[in-house]
Amino acid sequence: MLSLLAQNPLIFAIVLAALAVSLSVHEFAHAWVSDKLGDPTAKHLGRVTLNPKAHIDPIGMLVLVVAGFGWGRPVPFNPLNLKYPKRDSALIALAGPASNFILAILVAIILKFVTPNTLVAGALQLLVFYNLMLGVFNLMPFHPLDGFKIVGGLLPNNLAMQWYQMQPYGIIILIVFIFTDSFQKIVLPVVDILTKLLGVML
Repeated sequence: MLSLLAQNPLIFAIVLAALAVSLSVHEFAHAWVSDKLGDPTAKHLGRVTLNPKAHIDPIGMLVLVVAGFGWGRPVPFNPLNLKYPKRDSALIALAGPASNFILAILVAIILKFVTPNTLVAGALQLLVFYNLMLGVFNLMPFHPLDGFKIVGGLLPNNLAMQWYQMQPYGIIILIVFIFTDSFQKIVLPVVDILTKLLGVML
């Protein structure tokens, strides 16, 4: 992947653009839902925007280009401003992956009207792939990924309290998940299935 990107600056630019759009949509969705649920923290920080400058983490972008997974700048929110903190925290978390899946579906529909094997088609296919990748990856139930808060929001209060006690160990579990075959055996096959369901050939 790196050699291909190095040899073709145009492909590199297209990949960066696809990543910037995917990450920006993801983080914007977190910020927008947080604001709608009563917490203005993200809005006051200028995060309720699709402008990539507000959301891109340079290191997270680089890792995403190199390894296929990465991150944007986390969107902060204050649970004390939420009417139903446990439920609303889960909804805010869910908004990120959901936005990526919605964008992937919309782009897949547009692809049906684009001439195959063209630069535009290739760029749109990358956009579908990265959005599905971000959506599936962020649903993994490890802190700090969105899936951790989503699971916590679904559990009864007594079990949710026990679940949140696992938060300090999340990053360790996540690192093990990424740097073992777990990522390739779980995330990539799911992304492959979803791309085929959308009728997109990568």
